[in-house]
Amino acid sequence: MSRIGRKAIPLPKGVDVNVDGREITVKGSKGTMKMPVAPEISVSIADGNIVVRRSNDDKSVKAAHGMTRAILNNLITGVTNGFERTLEIIGVGYRAQMQGKNLVMSLGFSHPVEVFPPEGIELAVDGPTKIIVRGIDKQLVGQVAANIREYRPPEPYKGKGIRYSGEYVIRKAGKAGGK
Repeated sequence: MSRIGRKAIPLPKGVDVNVDGREITVKGSKGTMKMPVAPEISVSIADGNIVVRRSNDDKSVKAAHGMTRAILNNLITGVTNGFERTLEIIGVGYRAQMQGKNLVMSLGFSHPVEVFPPEGIELAVDGPTKIIVRGIDKQLVGQVAANIREYRPPEPYKGKGIRYSGEYVIRKAGKAGGK
């Protein structure tokens, strides 16, 4: 069983954490984020560390304890460094380009696919086949990257489609030759 909830989170310089009842506000150089805290969980700041504690040892409280600590750590990482996901487009004629803040992709459909980034997300294109999703919210960055990948997921026969950078697609053999 994981004991991640017991680990203290070191507070880096330039990050301001404010615990106000059941809400935690984290402010850093890249922005500000808030998160609610379950009633069974208490968060305190001591000696430059953030400590997350739980009120009892029920299974659901233990799960909320570790999850709260992990999300709080992601908030601190997000407001200091930010998060980034890189997608690669593979396929003949498949490409992406930016039009203002919007991403326009040509993916073999009869129409171009246009992606409007939500607030807090920055999309960038590095060459015609590389898309970069940046932001301070880890969950939102991952969700936007997954939504973009969903337009044309990698297919197993030729490997064409949109995939995460470094993702390995298991290839299948095509139809067998004649008998």
